Amino acid sequence: MKGMSDTAWLNARMPQWNALSSQAQILQHRPASSVAEALDLVDGYRSVARDLSVAQSLNPGSRAAAGLKALQYRLHGVVHRHPPAGWRGVRDLVREGVPAAVREIAGKILWTGVLMAASAIAGWCLISSFPALISLVASEAMIEHVESGTLWTDGLINVTPSSLLSAQILSNNIVVSLFAVCSGVLFGLGTFYLIGLNGFMLGAIFAFVHQHGLAQRLFTFIIAHGMVELSVICIAGAMGAAIGDALIRPTRASRRESFHSCVTRLAPLMAFCAVLLIGAGAIEGFISPDPAYPLWSRVTIGSLYWLLMVLGLSGRWRRI
Repeated sequence: MKGMSDTAWLNARMPQWNALSSQAQILQHRPASSVAEALDLVDGYRSVARDLSVAQSLNPGSRAAAGLKALQYRLHGVVHRHPPAGWRGVRDLVREGVPAAVREIAGKILWTGVLMAASAIAGWCLISSFPALISLVASEAMIEHVESGTLWTDGLINVTPSSLLSAQILSNNIVVSLFAVCSGVLFGLGTFYLIGLNGFMLGAIFAFVHQHGLAQRLFTFIIAHGMVELSVICIAGAMGAAIGDALIRPTRASRRESFHSCVTRLAPLMAFCAVLLIGAGAIEGFISPDPAYPLWSRVTIGSLYWLLMVLGLSGRWRRI
């Protein structure tokens, strides 16, 4: 009975081993044509390692075990070879990896945006009804500025050099986005809390400044960088939700493998979002606090930068 089970197992696995052998032979002479093809090879390499362990435990000296060992050696060489260096490799990664990751989590991006918008509306309604609760989300200095008829952003560029201000803003934005992604390891609950909190604070602060006639000035300050910045935070939240989903409903043999596979697929999008935050930080440091820029120019800058982000995320910039 044991021999029949072993034979059935070998017959069931043989087509996949042959396919992996053919794929490894092809990829020895060229790089993977897409991120999906490379990830399939990595997953196949792991499955061969597991199959080899099973074959060696069943019959260490069998031809199947020897063939699997040779296949694992060949796959190891293909998987661990050095990737092509230079701009072309980076360009191909952005062209293929970023749109693929966006398509995978498109639904989560939508729902993360809905969560942030709903939280912002809740924050607006709460502070509009109970203005005294603004101390829950705003510092005393911010409250004093607004109550005196000014924004805490007024004169900011005269107090802090633009280069230093940009660096401080960039570091803060990256920290928030990283928290949104990494808190996904708490099965998505951390991401849910962080996105909800940021949306609630945004709505609450806008309600507070609106009560003092400063909403348009705050909008003028935010619009140039805020469109991309808030979008990236939502995308980071979606990536965190995807990580949480991979842990709750693993698609691999174990949660560890499912987590690793998810992070690998999302890595190009993470890098792209970091680049977007660099641009948003530069705009927020050099343009947003500068009163020399009128509202129309800020709207134009924010809209063009957001459009550039959309083109990069969708991969349509290749057609321009």
